[in-house]
Amino acid sequence: MATGQGDRKPYSRKFILVLITIATFLNPFTGTAINLALPSIGVEFSADATMLAWVSSAYLLSSVIFLLPAGRLGDSRGRVTVFMTGIVVYTAGAILTIFTPTIGMLIAFRFLQGIGGAMLYANSVALITHLYPAGERGYAIGLNITAVYAALSLGPFLGGILTQFFGWRSIFVVTAVLALPVLFSSGKFPAFLNERHCEDFDVPGLVLSSALILCLFLGLASATTLTGLALLAAAFVLGMAFYRVERRHPSPLLPVSVLRENRVFASSNAAALINYSATYAVGFLLSLYLQYVQGYAPAAAGTLLLVQPIIQIFISPVAGRLSDQIRPGLIAAGGLALSAACLFGLAMLSETTPVAAIIALLVFLGIGVGFFSSPNTTAIMESVEKRYYGSASAMVAMMRSLGMMMSMGLVLVVFAVIMGSTAVTPEIFPEFLASMRLIFLAFAILSVLGIFLSLRKND
Repeated sequence: MATGQGDRKPYSRKFILVLITIATFLNPFTGTAINLALPSIGVEFSADATMLAWVSSAYLLSSVIFLLPAGRLGDSRGRVTVFMTGIVVYTAGAILTIFTPTIGMLIAFRFLQGIGGAMLYANSVALITHLYPAGERGYAIGLNITAVYAALSLGPFLGGILTQFFGWRSIFVVTAVLALPVLFSSGKFPAFLNERHCEDFDVPGLVLSSALILCLFLGLASATTLTGLALLAAAFVLGMAFYRVERRHPSPLLPVSVLRENRVFASSNAAALINYSATYAVGFLLSLYLQYVQGYAPAAAGTLLLVQPIIQIFISPVAGRLSDQIRPGLIAAGGLALSAACLFGLAMLSETTPVAAIIALLVFLGIGVGFFSSPNTTAIMESVEKRYYGSASAMVAMMRSLGMMMSMGLVLVVFAVIMGSTAVTPEIFPEFLASMRLIFLAFAILSVLGIFLSLRKND
């Protein structure tokens, strides 16, 4: 138990960390579990593939759009206030989804859940950073990141079981139940975590960033068409306009001055973007490779792919503890170096690669990602003043989400250029393997660039 300055009642840091970690678990769990339910949703609503894609995409899109605004609101209106509002919105979205009568309403409720998820994600690391002092902070952040990997591991497994035996709506019943302990524990947070720095909200920045992300999202999904290229060009123009507006706004959504003046903050966020861009699509590519080329059944392929996130679950707290004792940038650089080596190894996969070699690469990739994420997040949060914790936490989440988008965007572009729209059959296995190797090679080169960004923090 502890008391904070200005707090009259005791509070438990561990209990608060558990509440924040539960909320952190919800976002990636729902995002991965719903993928296993898409065929059932398609049957119930007679939805085509495009509509089903939007069930997942609407959630990711709204999360990315509202991360920076939610972080800025946390700094100016109180992080606990925004965090608890997020859990209310998230839970409401889950409950509405349980009773949704149409595919259109399902997509709308998923968008609503994404807004709530952004409010949670944008402020969770900020709350932990404020709650734990230097020397203990890295371990706490490591545990929080472990929740993300646990959700990524359990999401597909539990999503499949729940959908098969209880129907796809049961996923959102479980989500709502998990949210209840957080929902009814707002009084457990000490007052000092809800400090406010009342400032004008950046409405022009919100409008421009929303349009920018929407154009980028839609452009990446259709990058091989003229429409896609036009959307990407529009995203570039909007990005320039957004930057100019943020430079002049007294309370910008994007902390431009911090990015420009704080080398650790800028380099660490760039390294995070690279890490997620280089590793997010690994599971997607290997799931196709294992089933199409190696001939594994879906369950067996899924079990093999659990290796990486399970390793990350065990490594992240260790890496977080190390970052309390050793400069975080050095540990993060070492993690990226190991990831780069494994991605180069994956770029050499062939039709006859032994499964033991694939498992070994996934084990070491999990170690590399685990040793990168926690120390890099710690470096970001410790590089800024307390009043920027919300914005910094939102930037961490933003880099993660943008990296995921860019990772899958690269996959879609390479597949479209090399394979076209042809279904994956034995006749085009050579083209599929060539595409996969090229993507893994690009991911490896990206990771090498991230090593230098991480090392720059220690100059």
